[in-house]
Amino acid sequence: MSPHPPWIGYAWAAAATVLCTLAGFAMTPRFDLVNVAMVYLLAVVVIALRFSLGAAIATSLASVALFDYCFVPPQGAFSVDDAQYLLTFAIMVAVAIVISGLTRNVRDQARAQAALEVEAETERIRSALLASISHDLRTPLAVMSGASSSLAEHGDQLEEAQRRELARSVYEQAREMAERVSKVLQMTRLESGGMTLSRDWVSLPELAATVLDRLSERLSGHRLMVEWPQDLPLVNVDAVLLEQVLVNLLDNAAKHTAPGTVVRLRAQVRNSDIVVSVEDFGHGIPEADVERVFAKFHRGNTAGTAGGMGLGLAIARAIVRLHKGEAWAEKMPGGGTAFRFTLPRETSPAMPAEPVEA
Repeated sequence: MSPHPPWIGYAWAAAATVLCTLAGFAMTPRFDLVNVAMVYLLAVVVIALRFSLGAAIATSLASVALFDYCFVPPQGAFSVDDAQYLLTFAIMVAVAIVISGLTRNVRDQARAQAALEVEAETERIRSALLASISHDLRTPLAVMSGASSSLAEHGDQLEEAQRRELARSVYEQAREMAERVSKVLQMTRLESGGMTLSRDWVSLPELAATVLDRLSERLSGHRLMVEWPQDLPLVNVDAVLLEQVLVNLLDNAAKHTAPGTVVRLRAQVRNSDIVVSVEDFGHGIPEADVERVFAKFHRGNTAGTAGGMGLGLAIARAIVRLHKGEAWAEKMPGGGTAFRFTLPRETSPAMPAEPVEA
């Protein structure tokens, strides 16, 4: 099936045969008729390759008619004095049918191959997802099972502090499981296009302060630096989603670096973009992983690595791209890794004028 509307092929067929006829008139003083026929045959081949079988046959029939009427003796009539031209006409129609058939087969094979590749990729992602879920949920489930079993069977024999510690471990593991399942659902919504932006003008430093407060416990073992330029403009973003980007990047830095590592959050105004960076001064990542870290289910191998489903950075990049920005990682000259993303720099709305007192 042709990817073009049917009438497009027939329009090109008409245009091609007209152009071939004009070329034929220019060629007749110096070339034999067989060369003019080759020009028409070329048009038949091109249309057959690009459009439907019907358009190809229409091109061949129109070419036969115009070649016969304009060039084959007696000119100006549809009769043929030399029977050899009948073979030329038949070849044109046969070429149209054969080329169209071959092209249709190639297109069908390409579509079938594309469908197989999509199916294979879907199966790969499904297998990776199941493996990731089974791997990452096994530990918290075991902890929850052990803690809850202790509470159920020996709770009355335990001291109050022990009971609180077991209950807290159950709560923390349940929260961790909920966050991981939430990431899977969020990634699914982002990939299916089911997420729309609710934009508003926000201040990056204020939004980041909320994120840092939320992650204060996770970042407590790291040395945090925050740098914001004084001329940093407001950004027109979905605040909830952008918070998620910062949470994922900072959480990634906390998980994949050793305690005491410097983590720096900063922004720069660059031409039409604002570049936000989360930089860690740890051991860095291998050069081969600089791009792969954003792939779904990819897990880093750096020191201090903690458990995770490998979706945080993929979600961050998807959200940034929803905002028409880009996200990438790069190795820092002195060691460590910088995760950066851009946001379009837009003209912020003017502040309303203060009312003048009478």
